[in-house]
Formats: sequence, structure tokens, C-alpha cells
Amino acid sequence: MKLGKRWLPAHILVWTYAVLLVVPLYYFLASAFKSNDEIFAHPFAPPTSLGFGNFRTAFESADLGLAVVNSALVTLFSLALTLLLAIPAAFALARSTGRLAGVVEKVFSLGFLIPTFAALFPTFLLAAATGLFHTRIFMVLFLPATALPLSVVILVQFMRTIPPEMEEAARLDGASTFAVLRHVYTPMCLPGIATVLLLNFLTFWNEYLYSLVIIGPDPAQRTVQVALPTLKSITGTDYGVLTAGTVLTLVPVWLVYTLLQKRMQQALVSGAVKM
Repeated sequence: MKLGKRWLPAHILVWTYAVLLVVPLYYFLASAFKSNDEIFAHPFAPPTSLGFGNFRTAFESADLGLAVVNSALVTLFSLALTLLLAIPAAFALARSTGRLAGVVEKVFSLGFLIPTFAALFPTFLLAAATGLFHTRIFMVLFLPATALPLSVVILVQFMRTIPPEMEEAARLDGASTFAVLRHVYTPMCLPGIATVLLLNFLTFWNEYLYSLVIIGPDPAQRTVQVALPTLKSITGTDYGVLTAGTVLTLVPVWLVYTLLQKRMQQALVSGAVKM
């Protein structure tokens, strides 16, 4: 009983926090099935109908199908390029012990100090100079550059926990440096890789500013975050349709999180044990 009373404040805080999360989520999902009149007259009342008219209107009005495909292409290729660059870089830094490796690692860490908007104008000039302005290709090349600092720092910490004896055993079996990276370090760093994938997926999928400036509002190439604001109108916005469109764009995020959450939890637990 004493232990139960001691944990009572913690339980109250947890349930309060859960309610603060669930209520906005309920309002958000319920609004996707309502009209404007229903949203403003009875904001927290359950929807009278579960029809998918708002979703259909949002999908067709903003051409969300093509926008989702564009976002998926940019995100997937950017993630692949990020891992292709970050894993070898982290492998080299984790195995190095000299001063130069420490300097290089600190240079990667300096990437956290650069605000996203501060690089907008130089990025615009670079896209124009390379002839890749208003193309998705430039975003595929640019987004990994913004993700490398965090990705490398995370993966370096995971790779440093791998016992050197694992590499020595692989070397005795005749493994090359690439084979050691592929068969020893990469499989043992899967929780860290999953963490990098999930964090970067959320960043790449939700990126708006650079997608708007570099790719532009062209319906054939625009991403989903640029397409969504087209559902707003100066004369009057249908918030039910806007909410429904937002729900559609969150489905891929939910799917990716569901697939990678276990690996990310492993990364958090293993990090706690190492500390």
C-alpha cells in the first residue's frame, strides 16, 4: 500500500499526459469526417457519418496521389544515399584513434550548429548553378547532406561498442575491410541504423521549406507537404477536407514508425545499459 501511494503522483502525471495526447488526436481524426459546420458547432462530438467524402475530395483536389509518390521517391533515395555515406564514414571514425579522426568527428558535430533556414540562399544559388533547380534530383542530393551530422554521430557511438575481437576474428578468416563492415559492423549496428532511418524519414517526409523553394509548386514534381497547403483557400477553407488530407499524408509515417519502432527501442535500451 505504501508503494502504491508513493507511485500515485507518477500515475496521475502519466494519465494526464496520455489525455493531453489523446484528446487532440481524437479531435484531429474526428474532424476529418465532418463538415465545417459540424467542426465549429460540435468540435468534440463524434462524427455523424464515417463516409470518406473528405478524403476523396482532398485526394483529388490536391492531387495527393502523385504528391505522395514524389515524396516517397525523394525520401527513399535520400535515405539510401544517407546510409551509403554515413555507414562507411562512421566505420572509419569508430576504428580510428588518431587526432585527425577526432577533428573530423568534431567537424561532423558542427553541422548541428547550422540553422536550416541559414543555408537556404546558398542552396538556391547552388541549385541554379548546377542546372538542377526545380528538380527532385537536387533534393535527393541535398537532404543527405543535412542528415549526415546526426547520422554519423549516432552510428559512430554504436560502432565503438563493438568489441575489437570481432574484427580480429574476421581478419583471421581472411575478411577484407569491406567484408568486416558488411558482415560484422553493419549487422551489429542494426538498431542504430533503424534509429537513423526513422529520424531521417520523419525529417525528409515532413520537409517543406526547401521543397517549396527548390522543387516549386509544379503539380508534377511537388511533394506532399507542398501539395497540402493548396487545400486552403482565401475565400474559405474546408477544414474537414484539409484535415482528411493531412491524415492521408500521415499514414506512411505511421507505417514506417510501426516497422522500425522495435529496432529503435532496442537502440534506446542498449544505450541505457551501456551508460
